[in-house]
Amino acid sequence: MTIRNWVKFFLMCLLIGGVVTGIAGIFVRWNFFQPYLAAGELGEFFAAFGWMILLGCTMSVIAQAGFFAYLTLHQVGVGIFRTLTLWNWVQMLLVVILLVDLVVFRFAPSAEGAKDWLFYIGLLVFLIFAAIATAVKKVQLTGKRHVLVSAIFFMIVITSLEWIIALMGRQGNIDTYVALLLFPLIAVNAYQLLLLPKYNSKSDEDRKRLEQRKLERKTKSSSANA
Repeated sequence: MTIRNWVKFFLMCLLIGGVVTGIAGIFVRWNFFQPYLAAGELGEFFAAFGWMILLGCTMSVIAQAGFFAYLTLHQVGVGIFRTLTLWNWVQMLLVVILLVDLVVFRFAPSAEGAKDWLFYIGLLVFLIFAAIATAVKKVQLTGKRHVLVSAIFFMIVITSLEWIIALMGRQGNIDTYVALLLFPLIAVNAYQLLLLPKYNSKSDEDRKRLEQRKLERKTKSSSANA
């Protein structure tokens, strides 16, 4: 990918992370925003909204780091296990292990009742549904069925590892930030997974045009010297 297209890709991910977190924050943390509106403190309201956007941009950076780490991991995994089929089986095993880890070691210590369990399981179902939907769309865009498992692995395992930042050390009552931080991670990761090939193709086109312009200048220079 060219630097120009990488910058576009990076900024678009920042925008998605910020906008999604800002909008989701109003709904998820309405109790935080409502007093400002009730008191007519619009300055405080927009300051809080801006902080939500900044939080989303931060999660976007984390998501992008996780994505490029996965691209390296995928190549290493295929190299170690020799075949894509075996690597896919390993990825599915890791998905199962990760889901068990989330429920047993992340959710269980924090859940204090049925309401908490419903909250966490609802988030988990949303994550799985989003992962499957994104993976199916990836297959439709590429026409390659073998990318289904890798896409599901990325959307569940890598997103969850990024999400654990919000779950680490969490004890006691549920925290709305646990839900809030999941939305930008899913949105940014889905965008990266689905749109990266478009940016790569655009970079290839840009390089070809650059080479063509160089060739034309060289040809004109040769003609002028002759």
